[in-house]
Amino acid sequence: MNLSFITANFVARELEYNMTQGWMQGDSATQEFFKPIKTFEGRFIAMLEEITAMGFSNLDLWGAHLHPDWATAEHLQLARDALHNQQISVSSLAAWCGDLDTLAGFSRVANGIGAKIIAGGMPVLHQTRAEALMILQDAGVKIAIENHPEKNAQEILMQIGADSHLVGAAPDTGWWGTQGMDSPTALRELGRHMLTVHFKDVKEVGSHHTCRFGDGIVDLENSLATLKEIGYNGVIGIEHEPETHNPTDDILYSKNRLETWSNL
Repeated sequence: MNLSFITANFVARELEYNMTQGWMQGDSATQEFFKPIKTFEGRFIAMLEEITAMGFSNLDLWGAHLHPDWATAEHLQLARDALHNQQISVSSLAAWCGDLDTLAGFSRVANGIGAKIIAGGMPVLHQTRAEALMILQDAGVKIAIENHPEKNAQEILMQIGADSHLVGAAPDTGWWGTQGMDSPTALRELGRHMLTVHFKDVKEVGSHHTCRFGDGIVDLENSLATLKEIGYNGVIGIEHEPETHNPTDDILYSKNRLETWSNL
């Protein structure tokens, strides 16, 4: 089982886990913290050391940690060196792409750190699909659509369309829970289109309060069994983004639950 740490788990880290104004407050604080080139290397390495201390050698890098609006060639080189020295691979870049410039920018960052997948919301496909596909083709990068508002897997499959050589799915089990969708069913329906999977638990239908695995409503044990049943052998990203406390203990607990379930 190939587990990965999604660095968006640290959305509240630079706010000392006191995020009171929502996701974009954490996004802005994270970018402000990592942007200065003089301090980037040390701060990036410190984050990687937190991740490796949890037993991960693979991560999905959140776009706020290396955003194309400010990531220079020097940032990318320092990040690449740090990842190499820590022996960490990047399975995907977690980013929201609403327009062609953003997609092109994240494709540049993905290439800079050796990621072959950009996983997240992809409104750019609705607006300028042909141009978006050209950017992906030229960059040698695929995009994996992450579900948020979608109520079922068919809505994701419709967005993938006939371009499955460049477009796939990055199902988020927590958002299936928020939308009242059965996660194992959705994973089975997405099948071969899954490029990566984001494992997340949430406390209740209709809201998106994440929690450690097994404490919420998402059937993660059977979701894992479904992935095994259909032959999925890609990355499973562990995701939990608390606003008011360090997620480390919860992540370790969730990682242990996944490893236990996989051996049943």
